[in-house]
Amino acid sequence: MAKEKNELWEWTKALLIAVGLAALIRYAFFTPIVVDGFSMMPTLHNGDRMIVNKLSKPDRFDIIVFHAPEQKDYIKRVIGLPGDTVEYVSDTLYVNGKAYDEPYLETYKEQTPEGPLTEDFTLEEITGQKTVPEGELFVMGDNRRSSKDSRHIGTISMDKVIGDARIVYWPIKDIRIVK
Repeated sequence: MAKEKNELWEWTKALLIAVGLAALIRYAFFTPIVVDGFSMMPTLHNGDRMIVNKLSKPDRFDIIVFHAPEQKDYIKRVIGLPGDTVEYVSDTLYVNGKAYDEPYLETYKEQTPEGPLTEDFTLEEITGQKTVPEGELFVMGDNRRSSKDSRHIGTISMDKVIGDARIVYWPIKDIRIVK
């Protein structure tokens, strides 16, 4: 009888440890998210399920998830880092005066020949500041004509960032790492 009790206790401990580790990993390191809306098309689609890495530090062109002012989580692409100047001229991104290619926009540029995908602007015109403030990020959706992003809600505080999202795990036919 004592042996059976001891074995039951060992299984209970193992189960509790497994549940505890799973919870720790889920809440401290990674979390799932469902893409809601079309602001990241064609890169991400409405309903895509992704894994968010909470440990990474955002870098330029990373796709991040953050708490937006509307009490909702948004998913956007990092365009400007603290201290950067950002502007668009003739559908070309300039960060700190240097032109950058945005290969993730090529599909939409080909589909919308009737004008620029991204209207001309400077960071100063939008935010009133020449550079992205310290501790902030300038973010934009890939679907530039239909995205509520830093052009509308301003820069995003780093403490609002949940993490970066690179892995689509659902639907199964669309499993991939996004860039």
